[in-house]
Amino acid sequence: MNWWTSLLPLEKGVAGADVHLQYQGQSRSNLPSTTSEVVNKNDVMLLRNRLSRIYFNRNFFDYPLKLNVDSLRKLGLRKTVTFGVSYVVARLRPRKPEVSLEDFLVNRFGNKLYRQFFKEYTEKVWGVPCHEISAEWGAQRIKSLSILKAMTHAIKSALGLQGKAAAQTSLIESFIYPKYGPGQMWEAAARKFVESGGKLLMQHKVVEVDISESQVHRVTAQDSNGLSRSWNCSHFISTMPIKDLVSASHVAWPDDALNVAQGLQYRDFFTVGLLYPKSALVNELRDNWIYIQEPGVDVGRVQVFNNWSPYMVADPDNVWLGLEFFCSETDSLWKKTDEELIQLAKKEMLSIALVNSEAAFDAVVLRVPKAYPGYFGAAYKDFDKLRSTLDKIENMYLIGRNGMHRYNNQDHSMLTAKEAADQIAGGYVDKGKIWAINVDDEYHEEKSPNLSDRAPPAG
Repeated sequence: MNWWTSLLPLEKGVAGADVHLQYQGQSRSNLPSTTSEVVNKNDVMLLRNRLSRIYFNRNFFDYPLKLNVDSLRKLGLRKTVTFGVSYVVARLRPRKPEVSLEDFLVNRFGNKLYRQFFKEYTEKVWGVPCHEISAEWGAQRIKSLSILKAMTHAIKSALGLQGKAAAQTSLIESFIYPKYGPGQMWEAAARKFVESGGKLLMQHKVVEVDISESQVHRVTAQDSNGLSRSWNCSHFISTMPIKDLVSASHVAWPDDALNVAQGLQYRDFFTVGLLYPKSALVNELRDNWIYIQEPGVDVGRVQVFNNWSPYMVADPDNVWLGLEFFCSETDSLWKKTDEELIQLAKKEMLSIALVNSEAAFDAVVLRVPKAYPGYFGAAYKDFDKLRSTLDKIENMYLIGRNGMHRYNNQDHSMLTAKEAADQIAGGYVDKGKIWAINVDDEYHEEKSPNLSDRAPPAG
């Protein structure tokens, strides 16, 4: 957090004991804010409130899903009893061995709740059945969950027995965010890097990595005009997809490593941004993210960019909605033109009744190939062998989501980069410490017991 605020300080006036943030299992109050008048008022972090909800059956549910009075009322008595019986059955007769994500989820929530709130959404995101996804994904991203704890929490809350400390803890719903979006922080980091003597090359693609004798010796990249240049290197930090990294250095690897790397699968992603007048919203949306679990639509999640930062929208009477779709580059959905995707997005917003008008002032489509590394397929079963082979290259550090083929959130991805930099600066190598990030961490968006942690994906 100190590193973030060294790049973009908190806006003037945001400080004090009333500011309480939770990050990576740690809490912090009395945040420092900038008081200097020479600081660019636009290069700051804002203190924002967090709200994400699930949209199911035209109702909003808490996200992470909580077993509280409001949720039970919306589900109804019949479903509540059915889910409860199903959970008891799952606890008495758990699936063993726990191999797939389906096994993992059914064992923790029961078959009925799994099918209602997990199965369809997860399969929409990943494009494969839950029984084909490794249980490792659940172990990494959905941790330490207990319906029993959630029920106890709900009963205590209903009876007013939570106590003052617990009530305060459950209200940890704030975060700091760059005034003009997360890219602003990396632009600030890039400026600082260049000012310190670094050279940053944009719009270059690594096409060859020369590896021999357990060392990366040289890297060749191609610019947007197709011109290639090469550089010798002492250390090589990679965030490129492992499939592409191994392909760019294929002569260095045995056939089994090549086969595993080329067999790794990914999930692609695009966002359709729609600009509406706020009057077009059926209900006021205070959410950062809305997880769409309505049947019959392709959209998986909706962002409300105004709620990340109001400065990301020019007119406060308008609202920018970002509709997120998950697919593969080979799918017919990905192959649609931008205009076709915009029309699809408008139609689906109407069909799920988040807006009351198909009219939008503006629209944009942004595509992100290889957005999410897949925890499925025959090749993934041998991923640990590939990882061991790659880690033997002494001066090569794999970091980030694609660089490690691991579905880390952005916070954990940044921590892998920081750990690699610390090792290089400290003159030691311990690849295990990088891989250990987000393995044993207890990461929750809030401390109150809930029924799901960051559902796929947390982009």
